[in-house]
Order: sequence, then C-alpha cells, then structure tokens
Amino acid sequence: MPAGWPASRARAEPFPTESVDFQGAGRPLGTIGASPVGPLSVTSSDSAHAEGPSSHPQAATLEFRNVSKTYDGSSEPAIQDLSFEVPAGDICVLVGPSGCGKTTAMRLANRMIEMTSGDILVGGVSVRTRQPAELRREIGYAIQQIGLFPHATIAENIATVPRVLGWPRERIRARVDELIELIGLDPAETRDRYPAQLSGGQRQRVGVARALAADPPLMLMDEPFGAIDPINRERLQDELLGLQERIRKTIVFVTHDINEAIKLGDRIAVLKKGGVLAQYATPVELLMHPADAFVEDFVGSDRALKRLALTRASEVELRPVDDGLPFALVRDEAGRPVAWERDGERHPVHTVRGDESLRDALSDLLASPVELGAVVDDEGRVTGVIGLDVIHGLLAREEEGEA
Repeated sequence: MPAGWPASRARAEPFPTESVDFQGAGRPLGTIGASPVGPLSVTSSDSAHAEGPSSHPQAATLEFRNVSKTYDGSSEPAIQDLSFEVPAGDICVLVGPSGCGKTTAMRLANRMIEMTSGDILVGGVSVRTRQPAELRREIGYAIQQIGLFPHATIAENIATVPRVLGWPRERIRARVDELIELIGLDPAETRDRYPAQLSGGQRQRVGVARALAADPPLMLMDEPFGAIDPINRERLQDELLGLQERIRKTIVFVTHDINEAIKLGDRIAVLKKGGVLAQYATPVELLMHPADAFVEDFVGSDRALKRLALTRASEVELRPVDDGLPFALVRDEAGRPVAWERDGERHPVHTVRGDESLRDALSDLLASPVELGAVVDDEGRVTGVIGLDVIHGLLAREEEGEA
C-alpha cells in the first residue's frame, strides 16, 4: 500500500450561499501557522469564497443537470443529457475512451466551453448567472501541460490569480510560501527559481499550487499527471490524496486511465462516445457491479484485483490466531510472529501490515507455502490472521450486494 493512501475521506461542509468570512489569507491549513499579516477580513472580490467569517475553507457541490453540448457544424453531440452530482469535498473522476467528451464536460463547468442546453450548478448557483472571467477566478484549474509562465518565477506563477484579485503584497507572499510548503518544496529554495529549473514532477506540483492559490471551492484537473513517468506519476497521485485529506476541495479529475480513476476517485463517471454517461458510482460499486458490457470491458477483466487494492488488511474481519487454523502460529514473548508450525515442521511467516492493501496481501499469501499471513500492528505484534478465505469472502459478499 503506497504511503499516504487514505483509509477514509471525511466529508467537507457544503459551500455556503450566505455570507461568510475567514481568517488567514484564505489559508486551507491551520497546521502551518498563523499568517504573518494577521487575521484578514476578505470580501468576495478578493477570494474564491463568499464574504463573511469562517475559520475553515469551504468546498462546493457540483451538479450537472441534463447538460448537452453540440459544437457548431457538428450533427452529433459531444455531450448528451449528462446529469450527476459531486458532493462537496469529493474527488469525481471523469474517465472513458478518447473522444468521449470528458474534457469537454469538465470545461463546461467553468464556461471555457458554453453548454448547448441544461445547466451546471456550483454551490447551488447556476454558472449561467456568472460572468465567465469571474467564475474562472473562483475555480482552480490544472492541466497536463502544466501551463506555467516560463519567464516568471515560481512565486510569480503561483501568485497569478491573487494578483488579479488585488491581494496585498504581504498576503500574496505569505500565501505563496504556504503553498510551496504544502506541495513539499522549500520556499527559500523554490520561490525565485524558474519553471525550467525544476523537474517535471516539481513543475506539476507548482501547477497544483497555482490552482489552489485563491483557495477555490472547486478544482478542475485535466489529465494533470498524463505526461509524467510512471514512478513519479504514482508519487504525485499519492501526494494528491494526502493533500486532499488536508484541504478537502471538490475536485473534478479527467483521465483515460481506469487504474488512476479507481485510485483517486470518491466517485467515478464513466463516459462513452457522444458524452453519454454509462455509469456514475463509487469505485467499489463500479468494480463489483458494472452497469453494462461497455463498463465491464472498460474496467478490465482484473476487476477483483482492482477491488482488493481499495481495502486495507485492517479493514476486514481477520481470523483469530486460535481459530482452528491448519498451522499453529508460533510467537515470541512480545507477541511477534516467529513461524508457522505443524507436525514439528516449521515454515516462514509472511507478515502483512494493517495499512497494506488486500491486493498486496494476496500476493504475499500466494508466495507463502501455508497460504496464510500474520497481520501485525506498528510494533510487529500479531492482530489476526488473513487467508485466501477471508479475501474470497469479502468479494463474494460484495458480489451478492451484502457488503
């Protein structure tokens, strides 16, 4: 299980329509310290949030209502009667084959493309009632090509929207340094460098920081990791999940990679040609109960393995050590596993950490001569036993709709 993989995702409060205030330059984290410029009173003109006092940033619900888009000169719609709702603080992944309209659907939300019919609501307010430029300043946007200005420093790139909003210089500097820290870089070393002086992964992180600069309630991410090598791509995915645990934004994420969608999404919208919604579901529901043959084929034949990657060993009901196992588990005085034993013959123990995915645990079980694993806590003490029957039982219950 990669580090930073969240066990659960707490729901953020809905984006309020009444006036609110907040302190700390729109700062999403209370753990980095107070703003050097002190408590700030903001208005809707210089923040992505509505006016009024609030100690926490907000996330916005996003709702598509029967949205369609047909481009001029085309007889076929790019998006057709698309309806779904993303709760505040969730990551919704739009996924599907090339040409299915997933990027078009995302860009309708900030009116970079105008819809032909239907409506889109952000925080309960129709985007049709908003001026496009104003709306876009309130929605974070990160793209695959990153889009950093090559002749501007990292600080200047991140400060783009706050400068447009007229933030004071001290506030901008505080926000820039906060975001550079948030993405795991050193402000002193990074602030005055140029994009070309950073690695591809670092530039992508800066692109995410820029999208977060005005503390938007909604972020749009269009294949942001698509051009990154596989190792750094997985690292950036883990960092995004860790970041989301702390900032709780509503995120619409576009990808063509079903594995990335399953890993990142609270909800997944699978689109087929013509922008038709094939299924909108949680990752578990999508994997265990695909809506039709198209979704089943798109998800892949290894659906069960993908499903196991979503659950930690500590989240399933383990077998007790003394539960009539075919092998006895020998432990030391501290309760740590030593060996499996039967008829005087001992076999090595494969240990499984509680935060390890069931997919990784299955790999360990298949490599074990006894097909059993000892699940251990942070001190290495046994908390229970996992076997193939435990994994099979989980999948069987979900297949039957019981879990």
